[in-house]
Amino acid sequence: MEREELEAMIELIKSLLEQKDFRQIKALLNNLKPQDTALLLQELSDKEMPPVFRLLNKELGAETFVEMDVDNQEMLINVFSDAELKAVFDEMFLDDTVDIIEEMPANVVKRIIKQTDAETRQMINQVLQYPKDSAGSIMTVEYVSLRKHWTVKECFDRIRKIAVDKETIYNCYVTDEKRVLLGIVTVKQLLLNSYTTTVEEIMETEVLSVETTDDKEYVSQQIAKYDLSAIPVVDAEKRIVGIVTVDDILDVLEEETTEDIAKMAAITPSTTPYLQQSIWSIFLSRIPWLLILLLSATFTSVVINNYEATLTALLFACVPMIMGTGGNAASQASVTVTRSLAIEEIEIADIWKVMWKEIRVSICVATVLAIACFGKLMLVDNLILGNDYTLQISFAVSLALFGTIVLAKLVGCLMPLLAKICKLDPAVVASPFITTIIDVLSLIIYCNIVIGLLN
Repeated sequence: MEREELEAMIELIKSLLEQKDFRQIKALLNNLKPQDTALLLQELSDKEMPPVFRLLNKELGAETFVEMDVDNQEMLINVFSDAELKAVFDEMFLDDTVDIIEEMPANVVKRIIKQTDAETRQMINQVLQYPKDSAGSIMTVEYVSLRKHWTVKECFDRIRKIAVDKETIYNCYVTDEKRVLLGIVTVKQLLLNSYTTTVEEIMETEVLSVETTDDKEYVSQQIAKYDLSAIPVVDAEKRIVGIVTVDDILDVLEEETTEDIAKMAAITPSTTPYLQQSIWSIFLSRIPWLLILLLSATFTSVVINNYEATLTALLFACVPMIMGTGGNAASQASVTVTRSLAIEEIEIADIWKVMWKEIRVSICVATVLAIACFGKLMLVDNLILGNDYTLQISFAVSLALFGTIVLAKLVGCLMPLLAKICKLDPAVVASPFITTIIDVLSLIIYCNIVIGLLN
């Protein structure tokens, strides 16, 4: 739904609320998708939201509740009766229930758990025991399992019986009596074979799976790499305990991308939407990194102080250009390598290939920029701005820029790889720290070259 349509719908809902025309509100809401309904509800006041939510049918209500932000979910839980709370959570898939529980305060969690049956409570506790960012923490235990000796007819009877409670039924997993994963068969394969065919005859035995303790980012990479709609999660004994579906992975990818962008911008990552963050929390997420970078900039000041008496004002005027261009060149290389590491296009073993490629790229880039710099100083700065850059000065500055760019791109490509070797997050060093390092190195290169050439 477009923003204009959403705003018009909100105004209509508010108008119907004033008229107490609940029948028409219900008809309007039950024709919307859960994502649009959630956006609409979140635009209503705390007083208006609960009565409108209660007009949703059970299935749409549960799906809409999953799409809402944490604050509004908590508000609704607090106004729900026990029967309403149970009705909403009974319609949810287990992984969605777990995701909500992980975000709620302890008193709300106790109330949610209290309204679930013993079997669901046991499964929730099982998932909650897995490490936060593991495959086990994002999996759902609602999958279809079959036996290898069953016929296609028996499989369809089984699917019809249990499918209503399963998150996906397209992929069916073949297990033995101890839940050991033996193979996989799709509904398409079942449809294309006769009722008397056994699962063992048509199942695939080479099944890609992940373990419960595998990092969720690794799981997302496997699903993306092999174009899977779901991937089974097994324990150390190869017993299937759940599956991770592609819709869960989309949430993981969004979370990981947001986290990497925050780190590259020197901000502590946060899962809370920007407009819902307090001024204090935003301040705390930014100030530590800025303080660290402020202290690291001390090295830049030291270099400038050491050469201040030697360089003329004319030469100092070129310092921002040298530092800025070097920082930008390094960021280009570091972001490219960081992204390639994240999607497994390159590995640590490729460090020499990466270095050789970036050296050749940097020479090409540095040559063009050095020529452009020389022309800028001789034409723009001298003829238009009235400065007095001689051929010798222009050549020295351009040569310093050439050396800075070559070194900057080399450092930019190496830092993420070295971070990976040291088991650090490459995104942390991708931009802020590299810029500081390049500032210092570019000043040293620049000052030494111009002093050496110009005495």
